This record gives sequence, C-alpha cells and structure tokens, in this order.
Amino acid sequence: MQYKAHHYYADVTARKLRPFATMIRGKRVDEALEALKYYPNRSARLIEAVLSSAVGNAKYLEARDLDELIVTEARVDGGPMFKRIHTRARGMAYQIKKRLAHIHITVADSEE
Repeated sequence: MQYKAHHYYADVTARKLRPFATMIRGKRVDEALEALKYYPNRSARLIEAVLSSAVGNAKYLEARDLDELIVTEARVDGGPMFKRIHTRARGMAYQIKKRLAHIHITVADSEE
C-alpha cells in the first residue's frame, strides 16, 4: 500500500529542493532520513519533515512493517511566484520573483 504526504507552498525554490528529492528516491525510509539528517540545508529539513509525515501516515494507517518502507516517489513541483519590484537608479525597476514549491513524497511497502 502507498502512503503519501505533501507540503504545498514551501518557501524554497524547486531548483534547490530537487537534488534532495532525487537523492532519497528509491531508498529505504530509514536510510533516507539518516542521509538527510546530516545536510545543513533548509531544503533537507523540509524534505525530511515531509518524509517523516509520510512515515507517520503509514504508522497511523497501520502499515505492516515500518522498517521495510521504500520511498517510491519524491517529486518537487514549482508553485506560484510572488512578483515584487526592486527600484533602481534613474527610475528603472527590476523584478524580483519569490518562487514557491510543492513537495510530494510517497512511501510504499517493499513488496509492491
């Protein structure tokens, strides 16, 4: 059975989150959590929180063996952008794009 967790509108760009999602995809849950724990990045903390939530969902739905869960899907989609203006000299303005992201993580039993 599959157990999912999402974090919508994360205040980090998808480009910064994707390497960590790629790193944990296909690994066992305990290995993925252990790997993410030693990175100092904020992105690693966000993905670790969503992965922990997926494990919590599996525990709540009474998964057979929590030690054998595997990360089947770790996906980061781009979210909406807040557009702001940074004023510059001589009446010009540069646009600032504050990007958001959506994090989706699915864990499943190993026999699937």
